[in-house]
Amino acid sequence: MFRTGKRRAFIHNLRLAVMLSFVAGIVNISGVLSINILTTNVTGHFAFFSEFFVKGNYQIAVHYISYIIAFLFGAICCGLIVEVAQKGSSSAPHKIPILLEIITLISVVTMFKTVSAEWTARILLFSMGLQNALVTKISKATVRTTHLTGLFTDLGIEISQLFFHRNEAADMRKLKKSIYLRLAIILFFFLGGVSGGFMFHEYQIKTLFLAIITLLIALAYENVRIVMHYYRRKFRKKVPQSA
Repeated sequence: MFRTGKRRAFIHNLRLAVMLSFVAGIVNISGVLSINILTTNVTGHFAFFSEFFVKGNYQIAVHYISYIIAFLFGAICCGLIVEVAQKGSSSAPHKIPILLEIITLISVVTMFKTVSAEWTARILLFSMGLQNALVTKISKATVRTTHLTGLFTDLGIEISQLFFHRNEAADMRKLKKSIYLRLAIILFFFLGGVSGGFMFHEYQIKTLFLAIITLLIALAYENVRIVMHYYRRKFRKKVPQSA
């Protein structure tokens, strides 16, 4: 799932998209229902900033600028962490931002009653900036999980391309895979939002634990896969010697 380079395949992007778009959907609905602030993208915050700036309400306008900066800071932190870890001794640099995201989500749950809505929004936006930068970096901009505007645009373009004849079957397979991937992201973002919405009425901000558990499962799955691959290779090397 977190594999990079030439060995990265469609299935890796699909797994990454499914799990992390589900997380984004949960964070999105949790932010809206708990503090009435968008917490997975910054497009709307630009509009609100413009509205309050024009009205002369500069204090509120500054809040919306701070949300945008928080998302940006998360993306910057992700980039710095991965670059430094790759140059160091870390064997799994792309897992570090996921661990940091888990920590930020836990901090929101534990400190929710003592922290203002504005700071809750900043922390959640930081975590989503972190996540979006991570999946963009890993998948080479193939996967985006925190907002859907660009996805629907790309999906519309690709669906329209299905109506035109293509001479190369490989091109058609590639196009269909891309459509399938985008549909999976959209579907699981909605599933995260809907399931998080139902849970929120019972558990309030603790609904974020569902996102945290999903991230932990993603990390555990990757670790188990690596261990199994290691022992599989080790076993194959021993077979000829015993024969």
